[in-house]
Amino acid sequence: MRTDPTQGLGPELSLEQAIDRDCRDFRGGLTAVCAIMGKHYDSFQKRLSVSHPENHLSVRDFEQFLELVRGSAVSRTLDRLQGRISYQPVPVESLPDALKAMADKCHQEALFFASLRDGVADSIWRPHEVARLDAHGDDIIRLIKGILAGARLAMVEDDL
Repeated sequence: MRTDPTQGLGPELSLEQAIDRDCRDFRGGLTAVCAIMGKHYDSFQKRLSVSHPENHLSVRDFEQFLELVRGSAVSRTLDRLQGRISYQPVPVESLPDALKAMADKCHQEALFFASLRDGVADSIWRPHEVARLDAHGDDIIRLIKGILAGARLAMVEDDL
């Protein structure tokens, strides 16, 4: 069974499975998604549920679903299918304490990456090693993007 390296653990999900998972994780579940999207539950839930693979969302409905649910399972699946990584930065205040925490985290990550050298001395990457590498890489990118987003929010324009 393949695992989704952006998740770290668990099976890779098809797009249908990811939509189903995100609907179930959404507050109120499938019922709430159908109601908020203004769709009749009995027929529309079949388009959202993996239990009815013969029913599909239209492109317009899929776009509305993405905008409403903003689920991580669909994002991870689309990233995997397209060979990309996407992030929605969570702004972190760019204050001395936050920057110190970032420096500490970068130091911890550097130790992790240094430890990989011995683990892959045989030039063979195993699935669990790649999954850990992905997870650590994602952590560091999220941290840096969060600090940058916080700095942008706190940025003051120069009056030059």
